[in-house]
Amino acid sequence: MKWSAVTFHASKFRKTGQALGVYSKTISLLMIGSLIFFIALGLLGYVQSRVSGSSPNASMKGLAASVSSRFFMDMMGLEVPGLKEDGKTFTFSQSNVSNFLFALVTDFNPKDPKTMIAREVPGMVQTRSVPLNGAVGGIDAPEDYSPRSDVFNRDNLGEAGGITAIPTGTPAPPAGPAVPGSTVQTAQPPVTAGRNVAFIYQSHNQESYLPELPGEKDPDKAYDPQKNVTQVGLRLAQRLEKEGIGAVHSDKNYPAIEKGFNYYYSYKYSLKTLQEASAGHPDLKYFFDIHRDSQRRDKTTATINGKTYAQVYFIIGGKNPNYKENYEFAERIDKVLQAKFPGLSKGIHAKSGEGNGVYNQTFSSNSALIEVGGVDNTLEECYRTADALAIAIAEVVMNAEKVDAKPGPGTPEDMKKSS
Repeated sequence: MKWSAVTFHASKFRKTGQALGVYSKTISLLMIGSLIFFIALGLLGYVQSRVSGSSPNASMKGLAASVSSRFFMDMMGLEVPGLKEDGKTFTFSQSNVSNFLFALVTDFNPKDPKTMIAREVPGMVQTRSVPLNGAVGGIDAPEDYSPRSDVFNRDNLGEAGGITAIPTGTPAPPAGPAVPGSTVQTAQPPVTAGRNVAFIYQSHNQESYLPELPGEKDPDKAYDPQKNVTQVGLRLAQRLEKEGIGAVHSDKNYPAIEKGFNYYYSYKYSLKTLQEASAGHPDLKYFFDIHRDSQRRDKTTATINGKTYAQVYFIIGGKNPNYKENYEFAERIDKVLQAKFPGLSKGIHAKSGEGNGVYNQTFSSNSALIEVGGVDNTLEECYRTADALAIAIAEVVMNAEKVDAKPGPGTPEDMKKSS
């Protein structure tokens, strides 16, 4: 009787066991690493909230501020059937929700084809913003697309410009009817008599408006060396003077001044302007960078008392570590503007994810970037808005100057009273 020989290859099973062991160790390490990462992330978030004083629901406040009333009513309608309006487009329809999720994940808005290539083509990228207060107009946010490379014609860049203190009686650009609702009278004597405290400049000084550029229809070419947002800044400075606030204006034309001009260095150029202006006018305390938005007319125009105005955005640099101080300054102006000219402001927005993210606002806590109108507004509409802005700014400055002028405890006045 013959016995069959059986060979057992233990090495094969040993190798398989070793491979399983390696996989198990790798998965265990990944799980432990992920756990440590999320614990550390949670601790860092807790420490940040304790240090900065911001609550964990800050981002939800930003979302709430950007939600339109239609969105809110449709959201409530999910739980309260009586709130649904039959026959109207439902916010949470399959189409709307899918479009929203698609845009959230891909950063591509199907209704705006430009966003499909914006990240790949320099000059088309859009800086995202987060609303910091109850912005008028629902989810409308500022849009800032950079100009195309062929916009700045080297043969026609305009004059260099400079920094000028605006004297009383300087001729103002032509404007429409007087701003309605003005309650602030020219200070007698001016609150800042003998002192220029407000500085107005334009980092993107050639941003222009299509109605002022005959024959031009392309919003990406709304730039001009003569007719541009600089005139809006000048109007603001002139109106501040009439309101009793000493002002200085810069009409520096950076494409003409800076050798090898690069649009993406605009805030570096204007920072030098801020430093120069402050050195020449040491009383300057309030700084306003005037811009133009890239949105179309239906999102940048308001009608007040039968007159059309270019709406404004207040922009705060989210990368500024002291952005809260700048926000509080902008908020004071925004509240006065909303009270006197309802619907003119589209709120205060922060930008930090892309682009500059600071906008020279570390230079002073009393500084703000203000976008006046969009590519389809006229200078006349922007002048009306500049007048309204001056009224709001003047009230804020006057109140601040009165507070600063009050003698504090322990001053000579107090000592005289107590003696």
